[in-house]
Amino acid sequence: MNWNKILYQSRELQLLGTLNGGQSFRWSYNNKNNEWTGVFAKTVWILHQDEESLQFKVIGSLLDEKNDYSKILENYFRLDIKLLDHYKMWSEQDEYFKTVCKQFYGLRMLAQDPVENLFSFICSQNNHITRISSLVEKLCKHYGERICDYDGATYYAFPVIEKLAETKVESELRKLGFGYRAKFIQKSAAQIQEWGGETWLKGLQEMKYIEARQELMKLCGIGPKVADCICLMSLNHLEALPVDTHVYQIAAHHYLPHLRGKKTVTEKMYKEIGDHFRKIFGDMAGWAHTVLFCADLKKFQTETSIDEIKTKRRKK
Repeated sequence: MNWNKILYQSRELQLLGTLNGGQSFRWSYNNKNNEWTGVFAKTVWILHQDEESLQFKVIGSLLDEKNDYSKILENYFRLDIKLLDHYKMWSEQDEYFKTVCKQFYGLRMLAQDPVENLFSFICSQNNHITRISSLVEKLCKHYGERICDYDGATYYAFPVIEKLAETKVESELRKLGFGYRAKFIQKSAAQIQEWGGETWLKGLQEMKYIEARQELMKLCGIGPKVADCICLMSLNHLEALPVDTHVYQIAAHHYLPHLRGKKTVTEKMYKEIGDHFRKIFGDMAGWAHTVLFCADLKKFQTETSIDEIKTKRRKK
C-alpha cells in the first residue's frame, strides 16, 4: 500500500472542516499520524495532507482494479473547482464571510453518493454527529457488503437500496436503536425502489433545484432541511441551503436582525433565510453557507482558539 499524491494550490483544501463538519459520517481522524480513515465509493481510504498535496492510500476496494482512484478522490472533493477564486468573490460580497474564511479556508462541498447521503441524513434527524456516525455504521455492517479488514476493524460498503427496502428492515432497525428513523429508512427505500431505484434518485440531478427538492419531500420522513442537505451534498444543487438552528442563529445575528428571538423556524423564515444567502452568494450559496456553518460550530471555535493561543505563545 503505497502513498499516492494529488497536487493542489495551498489553502485549496482543508480536511478538518470538510470531513468533520457534518457532511459525511464515515471518516475518523488519527491524531497521532495526522491521518483520516474513511469509506466512500465502496473503497476504504487513508488520507493525509500537507501544504501542496493530498496523499492517499487505498486499503481495500470492491471496485474494478482498473479504476482511477486519483480521479475518484478528485471528484469527491470537487478539486476541479478553484475555491480560492470563490472565496475571494464571496469575501467581496460579504464582510462577515471575509472575517471567518481566514481560519476556515479550503472547506470543500463533497460530491457524495446520493443513496448514502440520503439515508445518512435520515439518520441525522434530531441527532448529534457521534450517534449519526454510529447509526450509519450499523446500516453498513448489517446490510452492506464487506470490503476488507484493516487494523483490527472490518469495513463495509454502504448498502444498496434493495437491501434497505425489505419489509423486515424496519423491525430490525428498531431493535438496533434507530427509533422512528427505522420506518423512514425502510419506507423511503421502498418508495425509491418503486420509482426506479438509483436511476430515479440520480435523475434528480438533472432537474432544477426546486423541483428536485419537491420530489425528495415526497419520501417518507424527509422534510425541507434534509431535502436541502441531499440537494446540496449529492445532487449538485449548490444553491440549496439547509436551515437548522445554527444557520438560523447566524442569519439572525449577522444578516436578518428582525428574526432574533424566534422560538421556531417557520416555513416563511426558512425561505427568507435561504433566499437572503442566495442573494448574497449566488448559485453556490449552499457552499458559502457551509463555511459560515463550520465557523459557528463550537468544536471548531475551540480548535481556532487553541491555534490562536499557540500563535501568541510563539510570538512571545
